Amino acid sequence: MSTRQDKVSKQIQKDIAGIIQQQGNSILPGKMLTVTNVRISPDLGVAKIYISIFPSEEGQKDIQFINEHKGLFRNGLGRKMRHQLKKVPEIIFYLDDSLDYIENIDNLLKE
Repeated sequence: MSTRQDKVSKQIQKDIAGIIQQQGNSILPGKMLTVTNVRISPDLGVAKIYISIFPSEEGQKDIQFINEHKGLFRNGLGRKMRHQLKKVPEIIFYLDDSLDYIENIDNLLKE
């Protein structure tokens, strides 16, 4: 990953986290959303945003709902990054289930 990609992905992570903090409760009430990672393509055209959701019982359905409303997030991202980028990247949200995976391994080790 180039230095430019790294800087842009960190800025996107910070900005999306701020948007989620402001509007997350209206999108998914009663859920805690955390932006865990952002990976951006070399041409800065596509950003893959990984989100951890707690409680995670309906994580895939929640991510699908977020992806259906990603225009809201992209619009907010465009307003925040309009001076840094010529074109706002297309965003795709993914479920980061690493915490569930860690918890599962921890439970298996305790048995």
